[in-house]
Amino acid sequence: MSDDTFTERLRLSRPVLGDVDALFPIQTDPRVWAHYPSLRHTDPAQTLEMIERWRGSWAEAGLGSWVARLRDTDEVVGNGGCTLLGGRVWNVGYRISADHHGRGLATELARAGMERARAIDPDRPLVAYLVEHNTASAHVAEKLGLALVHRAPDAGNPDASVMRLVYADRPLSSSQLDAALR
Repeated sequence: MSDDTFTERLRLSRPVLGDVDALFPIQTDPRVWAHYPSLRHTDPAQTLEMIERWRGSWAEAGLGSWVARLRDTDEVVGNGGCTLLGGRVWNVGYRISADHHGRGLATELARAGMERARAIDPDRPLVAYLVEHNTASAHVAEKLGLALVHRAPDAGNPDASVMRLVYADRPLSSSQLDAALR
């Protein structure tokens, strides 16, 4: 029996260490990281560490980022889902290969994560944490029904002019917002 989750076009799998080879090209692609270039991976060890964090979320919360594959070809096209931040909020994340941008895959992937998070713990808020100039990501958050609840300078960003946005499915307490901002 498979633990995979299926959407109309995607097969979503819990990450395994062997996924590093398929995910590294996405994580290193400057087109994917145009909105936050300093986070682009330059070494497969960074991608492996990322996978380990996702696996930790799965172990702790029963949910984390999935590896997203096209159902018809099995091509890895990205990652995403929901991870638990600070034990307080579900972070809705999505990263899709630049070759597949603009097809609605991020929305499809994120929606599956939100459905699973709500099934596990509907009392925890869902948030999307993004930079303001990533308008495509903001559009996905809005299509998912999330509303802007926070806008402030992005602490720790090498570009001091960047603004951090937090979208949520409900108003957040100060401790929930703190968890969302890490």
